[in-house]
Amino acid sequence: MQARQFAQIVGLSALWGASFPFIRIAVPALGPWLVAGSRAALACITLMLLMRALRERWPWSEWRELLLLGTLALTLPFLLFAWAGLHLPSGYSALLNTTAVLFGTLASAWMKEDTLTPRKLLGCVCGFVGVGLIVRLGPVQTDALTLAAALACVLGAASYGFATPLMKRATTRMSPLAIAAGMHAAASLLLLPGSLWGLGEATFTPMAVVAVLVMGLITSGLAYWLHLRIVRALTPVAAMSPVFLIPVFGVAWGHLFLGETLSPGVFSGGALVLLACALVTGFNPWRRWFPA
Repeated sequence: MQARQFAQIVGLSALWGASFPFIRIAVPALGPWLVAGSRAALACITLMLLMRALRERWPWSEWRELLLLGTLALTLPFLLFAWAGLHLPSGYSALLNTTAVLFGTLASAWMKEDTLTPRKLLGCVCGFVGVGLIVRLGPVQTDALTLAAALACVLGAASYGFATPLMKRATTRMSPLAIAAGMHAAASLLLLPGSLWGLGEATFTPMAVVAVLVMGLITSGLAYWLHLRIVRALTPVAAMSPVFLIPVFGVAWGHLFLGETLSPGVFSGGALVLLACALVTGFNPWRRWFPA
């Protein structure tokens, strides 16, 4: 991995990590549907303007593929994580989001983009045990809503994980910018009915509006364009490596700006999830000095 790609991964992780506190700010005021739909629509507008400026053409002939990618990678994760933001701290959501790597690894193996090994299977086990520790031993009281919100995060992460090898295949026929714009256009259409339904109950506070604007323009629009550029250059599982650092930024932003409590369960469960991600991807920062 080149230094430029590593810097892009760190920057992308910081952007995506910030989206979880923004969700916690926006969702109580605007509701899950409107937050998810506005985020997708603003990202779509941003990417449309970029396509116009760079004179890129829309891949209309690939609309079925873009609709599928928009559903799996954007619509379901945006909506599920937005709903979970009503009931879980942002640090929880960020840590649970790392399970996307596990699902992405399984999907890549199923689609013949990667192979399963005992090490990767052990990583999957560690990941799900880590998720259990986060939910059970964290500072939030475990009840039906907490469990449902945690499940929503895992389902959202799974949807994104299964979409990653599909995005990799799409980059062989379309540019990253065209894919990002098409995906967000599809997600905007899919989320439009629910967004209109939730509009009447929304309270447009300044903080909530700013949070949605930042998510739409930066952490979704520009960030997904950057992500798809990374996906095109790396393998599907390696392209998911920003997910490793998202919990670091997500927990840090939530603690610093929202005052979210840290606990041993968050640290121990988070450590297991990160270990799982390292096992399934073969990530070894000491490989240069201690090769496996």
